Amino acid sequence: MKRALLAALTLVAVAGCAAPSDSGSAPAADGGIAIDQALHDSLPDRIKASGTIRFVTDASYAPMEDFAADGRTIIGFSPDLASALGSVLGVKAELVQGNFHTSLDDIAAGTYDGVLSSMNDTAERRKKADFVDYFSAGTAIIVQRGNPKGVTGFKDLCGLVVATERGTVQADLLQRSQRGCAGHPMTIETFTTNADALVELRTGRASAVLNDYPPAAYLATDARTKAYYQLASTVQYEPGLFGMAFAKDDPALRDAVQAALDRLIESGVYTELLQRWGVSSGAIATG
Repeated sequence: MKRALLAALTLVAVAGCAAPSDSGSAPAADGGIAIDQALHDSLPDRIKASGTIRFVTDASYAPMEDFAADGRTIIGFSPDLASALGSVLGVKAELVQGNFHTSLDDIAAGTYDGVLSSMNDTAERRKKADFVDYFSAGTAIIVQRGNPKGVTGFKDLCGLVVATERGTVQADLLQRSQRGCAGHPMTIETFTTNADALVELRTGRASAVLNDYPPAAYLATDARTKAYYQLASTVQYEPGLFGMAFAKDDPALRDAVQAALDRLIESGVYTELLQRWGVSSGAIATG
């Protein structure tokens, strides 16, 4: 999924770190969101001791998660959601730049507490991690502005070079779509980051890139990128759910985050965050 990356750079994206009070809930520092004392108390001991949940992300997927102009701060819907979750739980939420392709292995090894990186919740990934779903989106095809190859759908990708990020559902979708390209297969190029894939498209070394719809639409409309990219169509292929991933041996953290997300949905904060980043079409009804 996602601008040039600063590898292994730890980025504090959010606060929400007011200390929990002795009462059931208390005002928090982040937008007045109340800390839920019971949920704070249900967190794993290591999280309560550190006061931090560390999420790994690939910050090159605006408007979901991306680097700000300073090249260090992560902005977008995902860090704002993490901030609000941290406020409910009475801890800090921290996004750490990492490798999307290895992120599930990294949380299993305890390197991070979770993944928050526009990751699709799929049956294959659920074999390695548990998920808390928070967004819905399908896949879109991005082409160069002017669409020089006349791409309108997957059938038009046959015989072309198509780029995407390694380890994503888009990479899998491209491989499965090869069956429809008898005699004229796609050349599928996968890259460590979505930013790398987009460079291939912008420079003409690839004819299309597959992205989730929200960042694809953002690229086609944002003033900084719309001169280079457009959508092949508004079709969203294989819609699915984005989820925050947690190690299978970490159910207490998973359940606390799920409950905190439910609080944000019920309170309307979740809707406000979606509207802030122009991604309301991805709303889910419940956590």
